[in-house]
Order: sequence, then C-alpha cells, then structure tokens
Amino acid sequence: MKKTRLDINRIRAARRMIDPVFLDTPLYRCEALEARLGCAVSVKLETANPVRSFKGRGTEVVASLLADSGQGAAVCASAGNLGQALAWSGRGRGLDVTVVASRFAAAVKLDRIRALGAGLELVDGDHEMARERAADIARHEGIRLVEDSLDIETCEGAATIGLELVDGAPSFDTVLIALGGGALATGVGHVVKALAPGVEVICVQPLGAPAMTHSWRQRRVVTTESTDTIADGVAGRCPLPAVLDDLLLVADDAVLVREASIIAGMRMLLDDAGLVVEPSAALGVAAILEDRDRFAGRQVVTVVCGSNVDMDAYRRWVGTAAGPGA
Repeated sequence: MKKTRLDINRIRAARRMIDPVFLDTPLYRCEALEARLGCAVSVKLETANPVRSFKGRGTEVVASLLADSGQGAAVCASAGNLGQALAWSGRGRGLDVTVVASRFAAAVKLDRIRALGAGLELVDGDHEMARERAADIARHEGIRLVEDSLDIETCEGAATIGLELVDGAPSFDTVLIALGGGALATGVGHVVKALAPGVEVICVQPLGAPAMTHSWRQRRVVTTESTDTIADGVAGRCPLPAVLDDLLLVADDAVLVREASIIAGMRMLLDDAGLVVEPSAALGVAAILEDRDRFAGRQVVTVVCGSNVDMDAYRRWVGTAAGPGA
C-alpha cells in the first residue's frame, strides 16, 4: 500500500512544538444539532484560539523549525487565515513575516494580519495570483516560502487535530472535513485512517470551488478558471499534485455542497450551538443537510475550522438563510 507524505511520529512530535493555546480544543456532542440533523453530531471547535482557526497548528511547526535553523523571514500567500496564523507564530519567534493576499479578501482578515505585525502586500487578482507573487518574493529575497498544504509541516500541524479526535471522541464513525488546499483533510485523514481505520473520512467543498473534489474523483489534477463561493477559505483553483496524492489515500469520499446549504449550516451553528463561524466551517453541517439519509443514525464529527468572518456579510447571510432544513 502506498504511503502519504505524513508520518505519525512526526505528528506526535509536532504537538511539542505547538503553543498549547492551539491544542486540545473543545470536542463535544451538540444535542440541539442532532435533533435537527437526524444523526449524532460532535463538533471539534478550532476557533477558540488567538487566530480563530486551525491554521495556527501548522504555522507553529513551521515557525519553530525556522527559528531553530536560524532563518529570520518567511512569506506566504493567504486568503486570510494562514496569514494571520503565520504572523502570530512568527511574531512570537522574532521572524519577519510577509503575507500576500488578494485585495478582494475579507477586510477583517487583512486588518488582523496587519495588527499582528506582518507585512501585507495585496494583488489585483485571486489567491492563485497571490501564490505566484509570494513565490516571486521568496526567490528575490532568498527567504522561506510557506506553502499551505504543500509544506508538510502545515499538514502535520493540522493532523494533531486527528490525534485529539481519536483520543477524545467517545465513538464516531464519520468525520466531515472542509476541503480547500488539503492540509486539514490530508492531516486529519491520515491520522484517522492510521489509528481508527473504520471511520469514514468525508471531505466537503463548495459547488462553486470544486477543483480539489473533481481532482479526487478523477484521480488527476483538475483546475478551474474561477471560483464562486462565499467560502473564501477553501476557494482554490489549482490543486497541488503532491497533496492530491495524499488525499487519494486517506479520503473515502469528497462531496460538493450548495451555497444555500452552507448558509443554512452557518445559521444552524449559530442558533443551535451558539457559534459564529465563517462559511468554510459550516461545510460539514451543509453536507448533512444535503444528504440526511446518508448520515441518519450515524455518529458524526465535524471540524469547525474557522470563525474569521466579516460581520456585516455574516448578518446578511444568516438573516436570509434558506437552504435545506433552514
């Protein structure tokens, strides 16, 4: 059997590099959600930390290794969450961090990157253009390019969530994971398949940003010309071959969900769990909403991966939620 790029021993070692503020996040059953979704639902809450997303786990590993090796600077492209996380981790270790983002990214995410002391450069395009610009900066300045999902540290940092799921959940047969670049899905998926192989790993992506899902289904890289989704954190167009190879080994399924279902999921997480989340974090609930029969009677864990959301947009979305089960 082929192996992924990830390693359980390195993942366990990663826990020792990560600031405890990002570790052992809440994991609990939400009975109010269960009554409406028709299955037992537990949430793994990755928003209760200084950067409000799971990304800090990976950037802690990256920044720790950079500082130990004497490297003083790093650059990344980000839709917002990775940039905040790298800025936070870099600041704590004296690293000079530059973040490249689309000027159309959520203003709240850009403001927090600046507030955390990182340099911020904006491009007049989407995330793929930001990736190209970040690579140019890294080459010209001779500094570390941090590439989310491609850099194994980002995947193995995220994979520590899987360790906590396996150790902490009383029992579950399904885990729903937001799918974007793939760090979260391959990281958590690797650990679950290694330590709890009977659990079904289902990745969830918006219908308006389907590149990685199409790639998983066709077992080859499939790119798209554009994206059209409110879930900016998972809105990539160009999957990375090495990440797809890992995903093919750990994911049992990859599904696409409609925007109305994402919005309905956000509202349910607010009404029934008291959680304000960004659209990417509602993908798991959206998947259940769109296929209730599949999940009926099952023990499901969904990873609530981020809560960096523009509140004006959030109020517009949840105030008009009209998806399945809304």
